[in-house]
Amino acid sequence: MSETVNVTTSSEASSGSYEVLHPAVIRGPFKTIRRDIRMILERDPAAKGALEVLLCYTGQHAVWAYRLSHWLWVRNFRLSARWLSQVARIFTGIEIHPGATIGKGFFIDHGMGVVIGETTEIGNEVTVYHGVTLGGTSLAHGKRHPTLGDRVVVGAGAKLLGAITIGSDCRVGANSVVVKSVPPNSVVVGIPGQIVIRAKDTPSSDKPDLQDSNLPDAIGTTLRTLLARVEQLEKATGGGTIHSPVQDADGAWHGEDFTI
Repeated sequence: MSETVNVTTSSEASSGSYEVLHPAVIRGPFKTIRRDIRMILERDPAAKGALEVLLCYTGQHAVWAYRLSHWLWVRNFRLSARWLSQVARIFTGIEIHPGATIGKGFFIDHGMGVVIGETTEIGNEVTVYHGVTLGGTSLAHGKRHPTLGDRVVVGAGAKLLGAITIGSDCRVGANSVVVKSVPPNSVVVGIPGQIVIRAKDTPSSDKPDLQDSNLPDAIGTTLRTLLARVEQLEKATGGGTIHSPVQDADGAWHGEDFTI
């Protein structure tokens, strides 16, 4: 279940190895902005041009503000960093704590309502949709927020809570609540999140997995399997009565037991 996720820590960031603080980035912020714009144009079919991304993508505005506030944070300008992050929250509706560690290629699509806690660690090429919370579940001052590996996709409204690890190439379904670690190359859906490990590996060269409409129904599949088994046993013992409720081929449930 455990996995070593390649996310740079804040202490490494302060030594200059972290991408946000690399001298080339500090000397060339426009290069970083151009790279981010190219990333969004590749990842969002709604983006029609660089100027639109520059002016209209509040998710990216929040990420750019985070980079500056994190730069201040690791240099112990803590109050200035928090103040800047709150200003960005007012204008974008996205709250990213300056103490969080975020890799390159981070994309917040639509953005409104996203909350990223202080000890969150996010890998490279991660995509997050609106309403996502990467929150803590402890009053302790240590690690208390999630760690996301590379190329993770978190659907709209999902809540990832606690010092858990979401392995690389995972997809978290919309509105899922995840409270335990997830192995790499998995899909998580439901409340609490049900983990389904993919049968095939996901090459790192693949585009982000954004197929949120194609999610497994672990509980529904289990229920259908149990009903089929009960029916099979009853037929074998001379019963053969089909009990309500039953599910048709389109996934709709039928039965006299339902009162609506």
